[in-house]
Amino acid sequence: MFDSLKDAIQDLLQGRVAPADRRAVIADMKRAMASVKLGVTDVRELAELTRQKLASERESLATVQRRKALAAGINDAETVAIAEKFETQHSERIAVLERKLDVQEAEAALAEKELGEMMTALKAASAGVGSGLGSSGPTDEELGLRDDTKLHAELDSLARQRTRSEADAVAEARLAELKKRMGHE
Repeated sequence: MFDSLKDAIQDLLQGRVAPADRRAVIADMKRAMASVKLGVTDVRELAELTRQKLASERESLATVQRRKALAAGINDAETVAIAEKFETQHSERIAVLERKLDVQEAEAALAEKELGEMMTALKAASAGVGSGLGSSGPTDEELGLRDDTKLHAELDSLARQRTRSEADAVAEARLAELKKRMGHE
């Protein structure tokens, strides 16, 4: 998933980066890792949205089945036929969403595993592995790397804003769907 970043980390660990360039490469990689973390968060958020859609479809299916049973109880064949059509549609959507959720959860787990491995390798590279300085290499401060606390805070803020926007969009879509249902039923 993150092959170019993994390759760059391996170049650092194997000593294939010039000593004069290590500081800049490590700083660039730390910034890239912050972006990768956001990517992993995005994958998790997409899985959560799919989980919400799946729950909504299941609720819709239960409603249709309830209405079908009521229509059958009063021998309303036309309503039963319509309910069966919608029952089939919701069942198909549920099956697709279940498969989609499984794939998204597997992708998120793989991305988190790869991120953890890359973070461990980058920490080793930051500690001097592959630099010829031995295992107790220079610290970030000794390498002259700046403190990325402000960058991380800004990225976290952007992620929170995006999450809020997505949640608002989902809520608005649900409200529109509910209004549509209320107006047609």
